[in-house]
Amino acid sequence: MNGNNRLMTVVAVIGGGPAGLMAAEVLSQAGFRVDLYDSMPSVGRKFLLAGVGGMNITHSEPFEPFLSRYGARASSIRPFLEALPPTALCEWIHGLGIETFVGSSGRVFPKEMKAAPLLRAWLHRLRAMGVHFHVRHRWLGWNDAGALRFTVPGGETTVVADTVVLALGGGSWARLGSDGAWLQFLAQRGIVSAPLQPSNCGFDVQAGWSEHLRTRFTSQPLKTVALHFTDFNSKTHQRKGELMLSDSGFEGSLIYALSAPLRDTIAAQGSVSIALDLAPDKPLERVVAEVTHPRGARSLSGHLQSRAGIKGVKMALLREVLSAEQLNNPVTLAHAIKSLPLILSAARPLDEAISSAGGVKFESLDAKLMLGDLPGVFCAGEMLDWEAPTGGYLLTACFASGRVAGQGALDYLAEKY
Repeated sequence: MNGNNRLMTVVAVIGGGPAGLMAAEVLSQAGFRVDLYDSMPSVGRKFLLAGVGGMNITHSEPFEPFLSRYGARASSIRPFLEALPPTALCEWIHGLGIETFVGSSGRVFPKEMKAAPLLRAWLHRLRAMGVHFHVRHRWLGWNDAGALRFTVPGGETTVVADTVVLALGGGSWARLGSDGAWLQFLAQRGIVSAPLQPSNCGFDVQAGWSEHLRTRFTSQPLKTVALHFTDFNSKTHQRKGELMLSDSGFEGSLIYALSAPLRDTIAAQGSVSIALDLAPDKPLERVVAEVTHPRGARSLSGHLQSRAGIKGVKMALLREVLSAEQLNNPVTLAHAIKSLPLILSAARPLDEAISSAGGVKFESLDAKLMLGDLPGVFCAGEMLDWEAPTGGYLLTACFASGRVAGQGALDYLAEKY
């Protein structure tokens, strides 16, 4: 295909997040006219939100441990990460003039810790390459003639494209454009998708918290605790980190990292029993010795703070769960500090989740992410049926899948023309 034909070929990318922008870059670099459509007034809104607390772009751990974070879908994600591994993603970011650094946890951040400078530099480059942006265009599927339908301010418009890359996000954060509405349009074309579910989400405790705990301790962190549970497949999970008390249960990185097995266990059996270790860096024997040490005239709270480092929200949580009799039995109390029993009854709603699980099944796609039943239509990003914990894994796979879909669209056009 010569250069003139490439410019006459219309490539539509629908979705202005990392996956869509990366697909647009790949196609535009090859000389094709790329029109990118997004339902919001500007692109990259969820990407910008992800950078509010510090833009964690990827992770520096070795490839195989990195890949394992994708759980049951690791084998499906592997080709994406081989096409754009974390090290190559960092080099790509550096090519935008954005410096990165590795934090103490191994996470990789832009030097300024913000998403906005990276997005601005990227959009500047894409516009210079000739990518055309069309905002406030909400995709409505296809009409009977096969043209793309969009709602726009004041009505509806249609677009005829030679190939399409769909990068419409999952179902979380609907107010930023990721509302999962695309599921119905693909279903109308016979594309099978897994239902969207919350991922990296909070969980409700059974029966909720007391008014005292809600009013006094909501949004306070539980620092350095460990969570232990057995899932519905009899697999044991144990992880250390931080939680935050929410109005109805728990939020925070520790529970987000375990959200998939917690969610699936609740779906299978109605609830899940967990145990919290409030002193994970102290062995049980030491906690027993400290708690059973005579406390004299000191209050129980003062005694636990002095002897076991238990205070604030941790002490409040013990009072919430244990009876007065259990609190006054030093041995029972010590064991509860090391294994406080709680029951989680539900994941928080999808629209509150950081990300979503479910989406277009990989079985519906070929190795280049083209839909088998819709030749010339590719899918990328969070709308695919995978999930990963926070820590850079979500963004890395979105960038990488966008590159694979973009390259797949290039190969398709090369064969077609």
